[in-house]
Amino acid sequence: MSAISIVAILKFAMEYETIIGLEVHAQLLTKSKMYCRCSTAYASAPPNTHVCPVCLGMPGVLPTINQQAVEFTVMTALALNCTISDYTKFDRKNYPYPDLMKGYQISQYDAPIGHDGWLNIEVDGKKRKAGITRVHLEEDVAKLLHRTPKNEESYSLVDVNRSGVPLMEVVGEPDLRSPEEARQYLIKLRTILQYLGVSTGNMEEGSFRCDANISIRPMGSADTLAKAEIKNMNSFRAVYLALEHEARRQRKRADEGKKLPQETRGWVEAKGITVAQRSKEYAHDYRYFPEPDLPPLVLKPEWVEEIRAKLPELPEARRDRLMAEYGLPAYDANLITGSKDMADYFEDCLKGSRAEPAQARELSKWLLGETSRIMNVYSIDINEFKKKVRPENFTGLLALESSNAVNTASAKFVLEEMFNSARTAQEIINEKGLTQISDTRQLEETVLDVINSNVQAVADYKAGKQQSLKFLMGQVMRATGGRANPKLVIELLGKKLGEG
Repeated sequence: MSAISIVAILKFAMEYETIIGLEVHAQLLTKSKMYCRCSTAYASAPPNTHVCPVCLGMPGVLPTINQQAVEFTVMTALALNCTISDYTKFDRKNYPYPDLMKGYQISQYDAPIGHDGWLNIEVDGKKRKAGITRVHLEEDVAKLLHRTPKNEESYSLVDVNRSGVPLMEVVGEPDLRSPEEARQYLIKLRTILQYLGVSTGNMEEGSFRCDANISIRPMGSADTLAKAEIKNMNSFRAVYLALEHEARRQRKRADEGKKLPQETRGWVEAKGITVAQRSKEYAHDYRYFPEPDLPPLVLKPEWVEEIRAKLPELPEARRDRLMAEYGLPAYDANLITGSKDMADYFEDCLKGSRAEPAQARELSKWLLGETSRIMNVYSIDINEFKKKVRPENFTGLLALESSNAVNTASAKFVLEEMFNSARTAQEIINEKGLTQISDTRQLEETVLDVINSNVQAVADYKAGKQQSLKFLMGQVMRATGGRANPKLVIELLGKKLGEG
């Protein structure tokens, strides 16, 4: 065998395909917990105040099923193109963690509410259908608060307020092939949950959590090496970085001939690495058996169809409608519908007008441009922005700009002032004297003054330096306090410079 062919074989052996499957847990927006009547509004409550014998795991207590949580899970499964089970049941999942009050979790094992669905994602213009294995319902665990006092032993406190909050799990098929696909999958899934109104989808607050299973296999092979489950990721960025690191780590170990054990690893944000936590459990390790205190559920087809009929317009359908109805480019429509609240604000702004395509595209430009800049500067979302800039006031500003009552530069200033003061555009324009100057005679005098005062720039322009025209225009804008009509200024400059 030649040296060239040996190198080719070695190179092929070092090429691996990444295999990723995600398990997503989402807290459901019910008023009470999954198996008792305790309130789920625990976020700002004192520790251990939203508890009862059921969520404390006291002996002899009996759980009951939260119907709203079941309905929310059916809604999600339908939105993810799943088949809804006629028969479903709850099971005990046994594992001895200190945040698990009963010593087991009431979950679902072999009869989930929804199964065999899919989710469409797009990365770099390529579309992929990612399979959904199952959508099932369980309960959240308590929260451990770790303390390390100075010069004292470390200890942990247990806050049971979160224990028993309805938790929906969406288990994906190992169909994802890159960290970016995983990130887009999560973004798409969270958007769907927000459109349905079943979860806040907030990763930072822990209401939307992700565990990622990742493994590698030689390119072209069906034999996957042992997988690692990655935990402790609290943002889309963290998921992406953790998977990037883990894919590199697994490839390096495989190239070195080292064994890849099936294990659970934690993401350490500060160091940008994953670390081993424990060996990965298999299903039989949890000793699942049917929950004896809860009866099986029969989900009648007519009830499921009633829920299906109540599903709202979902992100993909809304994106396609905005493109067809308002002529929005695909890029703009994707960004606008990526947030239900942003899409709602967009359409609320158009309600008070004829909503012609040109107006819709201008509104989209402002929302994705200047409005997003303001939200980033003040660290707010569109709902906070809406409290200050009501839809009718926003469209009022755009109407003033399109009628040349105010120029674009001034309109951007006015929008931020509207946000800071909650006043209308017209009030701010009147107070600040920002009305656009579109009087030809008035601007003509200013243009002549600028030309006469900038002999070198005029000479440069006539010598073919187009940049000088921008300089002269800037001088006119400066002389008019930014109020001159830019189009008219360019027109007058071209005319006067041509005359000379």
